[in-house]
Amino acid sequence: MKVFGWRRRLTPFDRKLTAILAICVFISFLLPLRQGIGARVLVERDGKVIYTADLDHDQQVELQGPLGVTVLQIEDHAARVISSPCPQKICIGLGKAKHSGDLLACVPNRLVIRIEGDEEKERGYDLLSR
Repeated sequence: MKVFGWRRRLTPFDRKLTAILAICVFISFLLPLRQGIGARVLVERDGKVIYTADLDHDQQVELQGPLGVTVLQIEDHAARVISSPCPQKICIGLGKAKHSGDLLACVPNRLVIRIEGDEEKERGYDLLSR
């Protein structure tokens, strides 16, 4: 049986390294699936929390920013921006945020909407350390 040239040059170390890298790639796809469902939504403007609400209660909230009013809709244990005065409306296109750690941001209106779970409050993790 003829062995291709590149297979003859693979050492046992190369095979182990390839297997380890394949396992790491596989695990990296599984990690986002472990996010829990969020318990509350926090809205920040210029780094200060201006509004907090549980995701259990359906409601619409008008949030004032430098450009005008951004409307946040909370329903079905998820939050989404349904109206904003920003020019490109990227925050509306981001869709729903429902998992703990999800973010919605309206940069021109200086609003950051963050979903937080119960376990995050107890552990004190922030976005960079999780």
